[in-house]
Amino acid sequence: MASIDQIIQREVNPFDTTTFKPGNFWQEQQDPALNVDSIHQEAITTIEYTLAQIAKDHRTRTIMLAGDSGSGKSHLLGRLKQTLNSKAFFVYIGPWADSNFIWRHTLRQTVDSLLKVPEGQQESQLLLWLKSLSIFKQRNLIDKLLGDRKAFIHKLKVTCPSDMYNANEFFSVLYDLLNPELHLLACDWLRGDDLDADSLEALGVKNTVVTEDAAQNILANFGKISAQTQPIVLCFDQLDNIPRTDGFIDLQALFSVNSSIHNQLLKNFLIIISIITNTWRENKNRVQSADRVRVDDLVVLKPIKLDEAEAIWKSRLVPLHQQADELPISSIYPLKRQVLDEKFPGGKTFPRNTLILGRQLFQLYKLKVIDPPIVNPHLAAFQLIWNKELKKVEQKITRIRQLSSPELIQMLREALEALELKTQPKFLPSPTYTSYSLSCFLPSQQQKSGIVWMEDPNMSSFFYVMKGCHKALEKKHCQTLFLIRAEKLGNKTNQGYQIYKQIFKGSPHCHIVPDLTSIHYLATYHSMVNAVSSQELVIIDKIPDLKELQAFVRDAQVLQNCSLLQVLGVLAEEAEPKPDRDPDLHQVKEFLINLVTTQQLLGRSTLIQNALESFPQANESQVKELIQQLCQENKVQILDPKAKPEAQLVCLVPNSK
Repeated sequence: MASIDQIIQREVNPFDTTTFKPGNFWQEQQDPALNVDSIHQEAITTIEYTLAQIAKDHRTRTIMLAGDSGSGKSHLLGRLKQTLNSKAFFVYIGPWADSNFIWRHTLRQTVDSLLKVPEGQQESQLLLWLKSLSIFKQRNLIDKLLGDRKAFIHKLKVTCPSDMYNANEFFSVLYDLLNPELHLLACDWLRGDDLDADSLEALGVKNTVVTEDAAQNILANFGKISAQTQPIVLCFDQLDNIPRTDGFIDLQALFSVNSSIHNQLLKNFLIIISIITNTWRENKNRVQSADRVRVDDLVVLKPIKLDEAEAIWKSRLVPLHQQADELPISSIYPLKRQVLDEKFPGGKTFPRNTLILGRQLFQLYKLKVIDPPIVNPHLAAFQLIWNKELKKVEQKITRIRQLSSPELIQMLREALEALELKTQPKFLPSPTYTSYSLSCFLPSQQQKSGIVWMEDPNMSSFFYVMKGCHKALEKKHCQTLFLIRAEKLGNKTNQGYQIYKQIFKGSPHCHIVPDLTSIHYLATYHSMVNAVSSQELVIIDKIPDLKELQAFVRDAQVLQNCSLLQVLGVLAEEAEPKPDRDPDLHQVKEFLINLVTTQQLLGRSTLIQNALESFPQANESQVKELIQQLCQENKVQILDPKAKPEAQLVCLVPNSK
């Protein structure tokens, strides 16, 4: 075994900021070993008590979770999900693209979260919810019902409240949730996808959930049935990136939703509105007082005590201490409690400040054995965070239609603005579908371009979008029109297809079929915009604003390989890679140099291990060869090449980057 100092030199900084980013608790896997039980325990107790009340009386309640930036709101939501998922179904709802779609957004995010599998379970929350209904407790009865759709629907109508919305169709779709061949299609209907006629026929329904009223009523159905099961916790988070009205975020839209849930007596929901204290202070007077009072409780996250800050340091350092040949003299070695007292003389701080300070102090101690080159590691750190987020998005989004058309066009707009293009939202004249569009001056065009992104499968909806495109061109709202659509276009008998052929049969207008990889790039950037807007993204010691994030994106060229942006003419298409250059290995090589840049000193074995964990498609011999290439290129150096491989340290060559 090695000494603790040797371990510190070779390991990744345990306070590395790539681990700081909170967010969607179904996407960010929090390590429970890093929790400090006493931190925000009062808030957890209050929320747990409220949830227990709902489980008893089924009356919906709303809690506002407020705290300063860095106080741990999103982390607390994840911690609640970890500890209470056995008692409730948890839903994460991030920012919506258009307030006119807020009910549909809420429903979509609810179903998406219910499709997640809780820890320790074999089935999704949605199936657990369905199978916990009273009819499923009668084993002999359910075996019979699963073979008879009409009997299943009738039994649910008898056992469920009489005021269920569109009961026949809703229960018919629930029946198909249990059919592996129709499960995904049933989920699409529940989440509000505008399905085509063939899909509706397969489900035995006539209509889709395409209006705000319908989405609200389907959500109400979940609540009404859930009175037989467990509460549903709706967590609204990262609200600083929601649409704006007159320069202010549209919190009124959310509070109107909250009031509607209460006024219509929708049952069995716990609504948690997570918000930055200053954001609420600046915007609360723009929320109607009648809606403000529909919040049942305010839970404020207070600064933590320095003993708790020290416990945060300890939780991060324990894994290193356990590797040492003997335990260090202090549980927070090489850090010192004295620094906390000096840095925060008031005796309190926030969790994020504690982590940032821990990173700085650990890095200073780690580098005392070398004279490190003067480098700016922020760009390298950003690239590491980007790659980590991209991999999460790739696992989460497996098909384009997981995202609504308003969400897709918003993501595209954010990416265009990051590349310094001016955009205008809502280009289409059709009020129903205007949120599917934007306009801008693309570098490849010398005139105004309109962009419409429409993935709804329904051919009637496609017709109205095409009709809107035709009207926009007639009124000369743009000179060049781009339609982005991966879904089918119909055939000669469809009116929408006929208009499509008229518009896109030749230049200058263009139909682009997007690829899933492009959506991954756009969704990754969108996730970072949400985090930056809520002041949750940390890069080394910097908490960037939107302009700084956009600059990182341009400098790191992380969108460079987005083929959708290339086809739009926003980015130059990359030349074909040379035969001897493997694109995947090139990414591994970039990862290696970025990790060494941010850590400045790292064990060779640790570097290899991290690369293999991030790129499982690579093998150890390839990674070793890439490290050797970086040495030959005079970018990194091995300090002790004659030592055993596990004892070798890698650092940057001065002025190498």
